[in-house]
Amino acid sequence: MSANGTAERTGPTWWAWAALGVVYVVWGSTYLAIRFVVESAPPMLSAGMRFLVGGGVLALLVLLFAGPRALRMTRAQFGTSALAGLLLPAIGNGLVTVAEQYVSSGMTALLIACVPLYVVVLRRLLGERPSGATVVGIVVGLGGLAVLVLLGGGSASGTHGTAWWAPWLVLLAALGWSVGSVATTRLPVPPNPFASSAVQMLVGGLALLVAGWARGERLDVGAVTTSSWLALGYLALVGSVFAFSSYVYALGKLPVSTVSTYAYVNPVIAVFLGVVLANERVDVAQLVGGLLVLAAVVLVVSAERRGARRPSGAETAPELSGDDGKIQQSCRR
Repeated sequence: MSANGTAERTGPTWWAWAALGVVYVVWGSTYLAIRFVVESAPPMLSAGMRFLVGGGVLALLVLLFAGPRALRMTRAQFGTSALAGLLLPAIGNGLVTVAEQYVSSGMTALLIACVPLYVVVLRRLLGERPSGATVVGIVVGLGGLAVLVLLGGGSASGTHGTAWWAPWLVLLAALGWSVGSVATTRLPVPPNPFASSAVQMLVGGLALLVAGWARGERLDVGAVTTSSWLALGYLALVGSVFAFSSYVYALGKLPVSTVSTYAYVNPVIAVFLGVVLANERVDVAQLVGGLLVLAAVVLVVSAERRGARRPSGAETAPELSGDDGKIQQSCRR
């Protein structure tokens, strides 16, 4: 990793494919890990601990491998990272953690898959004109979300109950994640994406701790099970540090169009792991709605990629998954 955080395009390609495989599996598994955490730990306090640990470790790694210069940023760049920390880890992930007390991890992942659709809608509100294929994708995606929320069961099995508002809370989390992702494309950001991510996690983690304390959460260390502690450690170190580093590495080695396939692979992994490891159920409505959402994501990502390939001088829209980090935040679960 260079001082500005870019990945060097040297070394065997198979390392890049291995890194992309890490992104597929690890980011797809974080939904199930969250499910195990909230079985015995307070959701917002545990999420805050996760991001404080992950952010601290990542900042230390940047300092060791890229030097103190990599952590330097202007006041405006720090402000952007802090804002993204509130919108992405705090709102985007914090609300997901709360909702997973009542919604299965697979259902949550399918709902979060709508983030690329939200991003396109937000860009349209900001004046950009999406292509016809993109509009079709948005319509299909909204139909899939309607099926998931209105007809899909989605309740977690076991000790998890049901709550009508929980799927809507996931959609609100996805909206927060999308707003944060769009904001980072239009505001000044630090040159080193790892340093920016560390600030985001530290700010988001602190905000989650404050929010958890404000809503009356208290951490009873003796009541937290071993599986919850292990899942929390997995989220902090593997999900937030190792997988994100793998994502940046893959992005520097492989075509952006290849790396962006995480957007529709992660939900499949999440649903599979939820069924196999947590005995979660997938009913017909969830299957139909999930397939519609994933099809919509494929349509939108493909349409945006084609738009970004127009010749120079044509009116183009930014890619959903660019090597400048335009939407990389939308997957860092």
